[in-house]
Amino acid sequence: MPFDLSLLDKSPIAKGETASVALRRTIAYAQRAEALGYKRFWVAEHHNTHELASASPEILIASLAASTRSIRVGSGGVMLQHYSPYKVAENFNLLESLAPGRIDIGIGKAPGGLPLSTRALQSGYDQARRGDFASQLREFDAYLGAGNDQRQEGLAATPTPTTSSEKFLLGASVESAALAAELGWQFVFARHLNGDDVALASAVSTYRDLAQKTPIVALAVIADRDGNKARETAAGFTPIRVTIANGQSVTVGSEEQAAEFARQAGVTDYTTEKRQANVLAGNGGDIVAEIEVLADRFGIDEFILDLFNQGDSRLDAIALIADARDAAHTPRALSA
Repeated sequence: MPFDLSLLDKSPIAKGETASVALRRTIAYAQRAEALGYKRFWVAEHHNTHELASASPEILIASLAASTRSIRVGSGGVMLQHYSPYKVAENFNLLESLAPGRIDIGIGKAPGGLPLSTRALQSGYDQARRGDFASQLREFDAYLGAGNDQRQEGLAATPTPTTSSEKFLLGASVESAALAAELGWQFVFARHLNGDDVALASAVSTYRDLAQKTPIVALAVIADRDGNKARETAAGFTPIRVTIANGQSVTVGSEEQAAEFARQAGVTDYTTEKRQANVLAGNGGDIVAEIEVLADRFGIDEFILDLFNQGDSRLDAIALIADARDAAHTPRALSA
């Protein structure tokens, strides 16, 4: 079945590079994606991570919107637990006013970093008044204009844009799918973080039943002209789910990161579980063929690709995928 392709970028900083170089590449990456017909270009939020430059999606979105003309730009996602819902709503209303009809609001539940950065981001925050994530998201949604009766009288997130941003909840569970449906938001299943296709099927079914809409699925991808090279690289990725004694858990990239998470959380009692990476790897045709299988199996009509390619190879990789997509979707003339 036909599907749209979008991109997620973390602005990775290659060895020996500066953050400025990495951010300029992200802008060039978005411009290339626009020329190739990708639908959206999102940027992530990561903290205290020297290999990634994308600590503040809203600031980067403003630069991307100014550097492109038609592609939708947005966050994948802003980690709402750290911030005032009111301030985040102001940021996105300002972005929508700068680039009407082109801004996507993607909100995530994860911390976007390890405990040290989480504590720093939330210092001075009254945790007792903060409420749970669902409460924060409902408050944020009200400031954007939905459920105005829930807002304090006379309080609005200004400026007020003349168009509405599209709103997306990023998650990997049935609970997230149900919350997105409750609020009338679009739902993105993070398969690039949770490769459990049983969980994917349950979340897709829940969201489709409640919202009467189809979710988007985020995928981890490595693409290379040499498909075997891409597959060899992908074999080295093994996500680790680390859980500490209070039940808090997070997915990290290695056992070393799991141990660092526990150290920063101030605990020695923790467990780890190797998760299935489910990285799509191969040449452009291989990637498109695997996406087509997922599209047909789950009835998905849009995928967001998180490319694990390094440096400028990301620009080449999205061209390989776009060419293969176009070839697969071009009607073939019937022979006489």
